[in-house]
Amino acid sequence: MSGETSAGAAEGLDVRPAAGHIGAEIHGVDLAAGPTDEVVAGIRAALLRWKVVFLREQKLDHAGHIAFARRFGEPVTLRSRGSASPAGFPEVETTADRLELAGKHGMSHAEWLERRRHSTLRGWHADHTARIDPPALTILRAERVPPYGGDTTWANLAAAYAGLSEPVRRFADGLRAEHRLGVGYLPRSGPDAYTRHLQDHQVASAHPVVRVHPESGERALYVNPYYVENIIGVSRAENRLLLEMFVEQVTRPEYTVRFRWEPGSVALWDNRTTIHLAPSDTAHLDHPRIMHRVMTAGEVPVGVDGAPSEPIAGSPLHRPAQG
Repeated sequence: MSGETSAGAAEGLDVRPAAGHIGAEIHGVDLAAGPTDEVVAGIRAALLRWKVVFLREQKLDHAGHIAFARRFGEPVTLRSRGSASPAGFPEVETTADRLELAGKHGMSHAEWLERRRHSTLRGWHADHTARIDPPALTILRAERVPPYGGDTTWANLAAAYAGLSEPVRRFADGLRAEHRLGVGYLPRSGPDAYTRHLQDHQVASAHPVVRVHPESGERALYVNPYYVENIIGVSRAENRLLLEMFVEQVTRPEYTVRFRWEPGSVALWDNRTTIHLAPSDTAHLDHPRIMHRVMTAGEVPVGVDGAPSEPIAGSPLHRPAQG
């Protein structure tokens, strides 16, 4: 038994690393049965170590999905969902909702995807980083998936930071970047209803380029190509080169893991130290892909200097009710 697997066994878990820097499968846990506090603590420890963990053959329904998320934090209640998401469970978002979004703004889904992924790396993102308090964790479960294709890929932002040279790490420690909703979308040349929608619902925050994890103290290269287009305080020419360097770093293959979904698979990831890439190889397949997502509320990011992020536009994604 490997050292990493033994570490999982200490918490009563069978933890099997999936790649060198990120990702582990956890076996022998029945999430629907309600794991003990000790098992949840072991899952959290594996998550902090491996950034994303996978559990297969789970029998979770919507209520069970929310209950499991609640063991790790306060589930986010989404303000806007589509018709595919389940009524009565406002914390659950069904990814098929996105098939409706383009039509609301006069586009086909294929065109909307093309405009969101108009460059090779644009699809990489962490969830809702334009917010001042992005979600801490995301839990995604598969209901129906194609027999092939549809894999999701994650990258480890802490490993990416550690992989920079020491002078570049020191330089990055002092930078801030603007995360803004919609910067990853390429507008149409003419009237564009989706661009107007983004402008009318603008959300933006200034986050540290190097984020300190609130639990582990790790430093993460907190950038992603879907929300970040501007490093604050540098020239346009410098900005282009710096973003190119940072984005290439966080998407290097050695810092990634790719997961093949099956019905009943669950992925739990740390949205503070990872980015992920949804699949784009299933649109031509005549097979449905039905996934359900629950997120937990996060904290305002803090940089190496101890200073928190600052809001630019919009409001926090979620705050638990007070009193």
